Amino acid sequence: MKNKVLTVFLLSALGFLTIIPFVKSEPNYSYKIYTPQNITDVSKSVAKAQKDAQIIFIVDFSNSMNDTIQGMTKVDMARNTLAEILPKIPPDVKIGLRVYGHKAGFTYLQGCQASNLTVPLGYNNYQSILGSLYATNATGWTPITYSLKQAVNKDFIGTTGKKHIILLTDGGENCDESPCTYVIELMKTRDDIVIDVIAFDIHDIEANNQLRCTALMTSGKFLPANSQQDLAKSLFETVGIAKDVKGNIKLPSNP
Repeated sequence: MKNKVLTVFLLSALGFLTIIPFVKSEPNYSYKIYTPQNITDVSKSVAKAQKDAQIIFIVDFSNSMNDTIQGMTKVDMARNTLAEILPKIPPDVKIGLRVYGHKAGFTYLQGCQASNLTVPLGYNNYQSILGSLYATNATGWTPITYSLKQAVNKDFIGTTGKKHIILLTDGGENCDESPCTYVIELMKTRDDIVIDVIAFDIHDIEANNQLRCTALMTSGKFLPANSQQDLAKSLFETVGIAKDVKGNIKLPSNP
C-alpha cells in the first residue's frame, strides 16, 4: 500500500514539474508619464493666437444715447466704462474704434451712412480710442448693419485669423436690413467673424431678437445691460478680462 501511495505521489510531482515550463511569467510593464511632443508648438500657437487677436469696437452715438440712466447719459456711461476697460486689454492685442450715429444728416442716405472708423486697428492705442470717444457727440440714427459691413469689408483688411467685433448699441437697426439677416448670409461664406452684442437699455422685443440673432449666428455673446454696472460687466466679459466690478466708474481726469 505504501509503495502505491509513493508511486502516485511521484507521478503527481513529475506532472507538476512538466507544467511549470509552460506557465508564462507576468510581463514587466514600465510606465512613463506621457508628454505630448508638440506641447511647445501648442503653447506657441496659443501665444500666436493671442498676438494675432484683433477687436473692432463699434459704439452707438445715435441721439437716444443722450437719454439718462441713474442720472447719467448713456453715452457718458459708455465712455466711462470703456475708459476703465481699454487700458486693461493686453498691449499685443490690436484694437480699433468705429462709431455710428455721430452725424445727424439731412437726408436718409446721409444719416444711414454716418459710420466712421475713427481709430484703425493698432497695438496699445487705447488713448487714441478714448480721445475719439470723448470728442464724439451722440446726434444721429442707428445704421448697425452698414457699420458691420464696413467693419467686415474694410476695417479688417490685411488681417488674418479671427476678427472680433464688439457692438455696443442702445437700439435696433433703423436704416438698413436687419443685422440678423446680414450675418446669416455672411456666415455662409465666412467663419472668421465673431460679433459680441451689448444691448444697452433696450426694451424693444424685436430689437433684442435681431441683436441676439446677430451675436449667436457668429458664435458670439449677446449681453443685455440695463445699468452702469451691467455695462461694465458685459464689456469686461466680451474682452475676456475677469473682474468683479463694484461701485461707480469715475470719469478720467484727462480723457
